[in-house]
Amino acid sequence: MGMFTMRKPRGFNHPYIYVDERKERLAKMEESAKRELGMLPPKEFSPEDIRGKFIEGTTHLKRRKESGRKPMHVGMAIVLIVLLFYLWYAISNGII
Repeated sequence: MGMFTMRKPRGFNHPYIYVDERKERLAKMEESAKRELGMLPPKEFSPEDIRGKFIEGTTHLKRRKESGRKPMHVGMAIVLIVLLFYLWYAISNGII
């Protein structure tokens, strides 16, 4: 053990008790196969089908969604920019 090395914390894995993800995935695959073979009518478009697909594809957005962090609000960014402009104006004119 070196003086400047940090031990990695133990990983966290929470298995769900009441959810069988494998069974749900198999049911979706079976339904899509039946639709492709023509045994079931084609599924109508639903916005719920595509909701969240972009977040699932990116790891950083997935992590942010899991942690519950909110992105910085646009209003807060505008207030910060205005404050910096006022500070720059005050320093350049000798007010401060």
